[in-house]
Amino acid sequence: MTTVQKLATYRDLLRVPEHLVAELVRGVLHTAPRPSPRHSRAAARVLGGLDWPFDRGRDGPGGWLLLIEPELHLGADVLVPDIAGWRRERLPRLPDTAHIDVAPDWICEVLSPGTARFDRTVKLPLYAAAGVGFAWLIDPLTQTLEVYERNPHPKGSRWLLLETFGGDDQVHPPPFDALPFEMKELWAQ
Repeated sequence: MTTVQKLATYRDLLRVPEHLVAELVRGVLHTAPRPSPRHSRAAARVLGGLDWPFDRGRDGPGGWLLLIEPELHLGADVLVPDIAGWRRERLPRLPDTAHIDVAPDWICEVLSPGTARFDRTVKLPLYAAAGVGFAWLIDPLTQTLEVYERNPHPKGSRWLLLETFGGDDQVHPPPFDALPFEMKELWAQ
């Protein structure tokens, strides 16, 4: 006897309670609890540090559209990065839909003990395959930032680890390397 498993659909994703983050990968519905305060704080600080100079163009180069927890439709997969950014020439304005089907140029995932493996082993390869150019992985517990660049490869796009930053460093991580970024702000209480 063969058991046929039904693939999850977007309709299934919409039925997930709002206190959970839901993502659809290869027909499988994945849910996770909302992030911890430490996780949320790190994500807010990243967006806060990049918003004025890169999204708004105040005291910085501008040219980016940055969003927190956007719903990305990348082919049949639905992913929700903690933060995503598009160069304005690729996404000049926000769409009228609840989701975005243009792959971002940069994503940032803040790692939690319950989601770190999923973020690294499932989501990162999907982001690379979709054409995302840069990825940041932030770990509030170890106080580290890993910066990756997509590296086209004959067997499919892969990530190249450019650098790992830690602690209270002042850094210039790509693609936002035009201005310094204060790591200590991510860990501030």
